[in-house]
Formats: sequence, C-alpha cells, structure tokens
Amino acid sequence: MTKSIFEYKDEQDWYLASFGSYNQLTCFGGDEAYEQFVDFFQALTNVLAVSGFQLHIAKHSSDLRLVSFILDCLKEETGRDLAVTQHQGVLLVSEGEKLVYVHVPKEGVAMEDFFGSKSQSTFGDVLLIATRNEGKTKEFRKLFGKLGITVENLNDYPDLPEVAETGTTFEENARLKAETISELTGKMVLSDDSGLKVDILGGLPGVWSARFAGPDATDSENNAKLLHELAMVLDDDKRSAQFHTTLVVAAPGRDSLVVEADWEGYIGREPKGDNGFGYDPLFLVGETGKTAAELSSEEKNEQSHRGQAVKKLMEVFPAWQNNQ
Repeated sequence: MTKSIFEYKDEQDWYLASFGSYNQLTCFGGDEAYEQFVDFFQALTNVLAVSGFQLHIAKHSSDLRLVSFILDCLKEETGRDLAVTQHQGVLLVSEGEKLVYVHVPKEGVAMEDFFGSKSQSTFGDVLLIATRNEGKTKEFRKLFGKLGITVENLNDYPDLPEVAETGTTFEENARLKAETISELTGKMVLSDDSGLKVDILGGLPGVWSARFAGPDATDSENNAKLLHELAMVLDDDKRSAQFHTTLVVAAPGRDSLVVEADWEGYIGREPKGDNGFGYDPLFLVGETGKTAAELSSEEKNEQSHRGQAVKKLMEVFPAWQNNQ
C-alpha cells in the first residue's frame, strides 16, 4: 500500500512530508540549510511526542507557513486538535486548550511589542508571600526571581482578612494561611510558621512561641517566661532546643508543597546579642557558644531554620510546579 505524501507548494514555500518508522528532516541546500531547521524540527517533534514524521524542506520563506504545514499533516494523520497562532512574530502552538510550544524568531521580539506595554508585571507566574514584612519579601523576591516568578506580599492586598492561626502544629498553621489566601485570591501562595521547641518542656512553646507569656506578649516577656520555666534545669544538656520552620506553597487545584527544617541548639541562661528578635538572644547555636542574636545576618541566613527550609524549597519547587 502506498503511504500518503503531504505537500504544500507556492512561489515562496515548498514542503513535503510523509510518515515512516522514525523522525527525519531533509533540506534542499545541504548542511547549511539543515542546520537552520534541525533544532526547531527536533524541539517541535519532541514536545508533540511525534514519531515517524519525515519532512523535506525544498523552499522556505515563512516559519508560520512551515509550522502550519506540519500541524496540518499531524492533524490529518492523527486527528489531534493542533493549531498555531502568530503574535508579533512569535508562533504559539496549542493543542486543545493548552499552549504546548513557542517559537521565537532568531532575531528575537521586543518585549514591549509582544506584551503591548512597557510593563510586564502582570504576565507570568506570581507568588504571593503571606507576610507584610518587606525584608522577608525582598529575600524571597531574589530567590524566585531567578525562576522567572514575580513575588508579591500581603501589602499588595490590603483588603484580605487576617487568617487566624488556630492549628496545633506548624504545618496546620502554615497550611491555613497559604491555602485560605490562595482560595481567596486564586494565586500561588507561600506561607511559613516558625517557633521554638524546647525538649524538656515537651516541645513548648512550639506553635505558641509568639504568645508564650500571653496573647499580647513582647519578646522580652516571652524570654523571661522561658527562663522562668527552665530555672531549675541546671544541666546544659537538658536545655536542648530547636528552632523550627514549616513552609507551605499552595495553589488552586493543586496539592500543597510542604518543607520543614530545624536548627539545633540550647537555651542560655541570660539574653545575649542585639541582632536578632524573638528568642534569638537565648538560643545558643550548636556548640558555638554564640546566641542567634550574636550572629550577623549573613551567618544566620546561612544556617538558620528558615535558611535551611528555603534551600529545601528551592530544590523541590521547580519540579512541584511542573508536575501540577
């Protein structure tokens, strides 16, 4: 049986195609012409999971005409719902309701031309950090900016309600914030819940770290209560503790991403240092003899519970985002 031969020919373009046992590209004009098209051909057939497509380019002037011809061949052979749209010279290949491939001319396209504005802040993935802390936001903006993601925080959404942290674990509280705000905004949201766990106190103050001495307790009042609770614990080994962080990323219609990290240390007998906040002046880092409040910001970020959790997050986030 003779296999089907597909052809498109006009004064500027001439393409022929058929289906065989493997993908193959040939071009009139030898190696130079082949090098012009091979990367494009391999990328398009790979992303469309095409097998056995054999294309010969005899004459070429229009990338749009070439892509249209290829998709017409695939649609006729396989019945797939493929289409191409041209926007400012960029070719957007879709299958059904999904964008599956983008072809940009070698000379590129001006961002302003493509987006129709000098600002592209509304284009691309956005991650909303569930905090009003601009310092924390700045750090996340540096990290996620490398992945092409725009970072916002709750200051950009002043009408959002406060989410009550009613959970009994760090993960429950982080999930409450991330998943509630994601549902309200329709955005991808990152939330964290952190606290101090003291072993001899059964993990207290834990999720109640910020309000250990009462609902409106200051850092000084919380530290004083902790020292009071440990007043009769004289053995340093029994004053072991961990700072803990749980990070949760939530997005509509997706399973949330959860990472955790601990920072091991001990509780000192008096506050030391001026660089930290919360329980930092009492938290002796490992065997260093220094409290967290005696470390520089760079030293703390490198080894702290938050620093470790963020490193873990950045390792697994791209795969989580792609797999959803």
